[in-house]
Amino acid sequence: MEERWGKGAGKRAAGRWCASSEVLREGAAQGSEGAGVPHGALHPKGVLREQVPAGHLDCGAVADPVHPGAAGYRGGAQHGVVTRREQPGPGQESVWDYPRPPRVEPTDDEVVVRLGGVEVARTRRALRVLETSHPPGYYLPRDAFAPGALRPADGTSFCEYKGVASYLDVVGGDRVAPRAAWTYPDPSPGFEAIRDHVALYPGRVDGCTVAGEEVQPQEGDFYGGWITSRVIGPFKGAPGSWGW
Repeated sequence: MEERWGKGAGKRAAGRWCASSEVLREGAAQGSEGAGVPHGALHPKGVLREQVPAGHLDCGAVADPVHPGAAGYRGGAQHGVVTRREQPGPGQESVWDYPRPPRVEPTDDEVVVRLGGVEVARTRRALRVLETSHPPGYYLPRDAFAPGALRPADGTSFCEYKGVASYLDVVGGDRVAPRAAWTYPDPSPGFEAIRDHVALYPGRVDGCTVAGEEVQPQEGDFYGGWITSRVIGPFKGAPGSWGW
């Protein structure tokens, strides 16, 4: 059975998908909290469907915490924790209203990135990538970065929707944030808009702001979503949420 992968890579062995060592290390930290999660079969979207214990969310389905009877919802608990959708207020968006596959949309909000005590990027031409359960990812045009602020880093990863990503170090002042950014040199059909754009992990730089508001990073070390008061969750990335 073929399973979907996020920003990770792996191979099929012994009849199941096995994560690459990098993904496995990050996934094991999340999966170790729940009994019945097979460490050898972890991947960025959760555990394999055949191995999801009763009462857990199906890693291959879009869960709806508001309507437990909806398709893809399996009892309303992930590792014994019941998740409830938050209701958006005026001007807010729920990440559970975002689509999967993701949607790409432009924003004219001013986005600023700081590292090493200096500004390394500023733009009003960012793109937001919106996917179910995730806070938005912000993709900044390359020309928004200061000269020398980006340099190639080792490694690539694969997204089932966007294609193969290459990583970048971010340089600012006297600091280097290794592999703090990534880009899609040749994005998959439907995601051509993110070509020549760069996304960042907000938790790996000094700070990021959107329309003057300080960004909070998405929980965990794998995903790179940007949380502001504009969006509400619950958000994927917290312990017990890998199957969302």
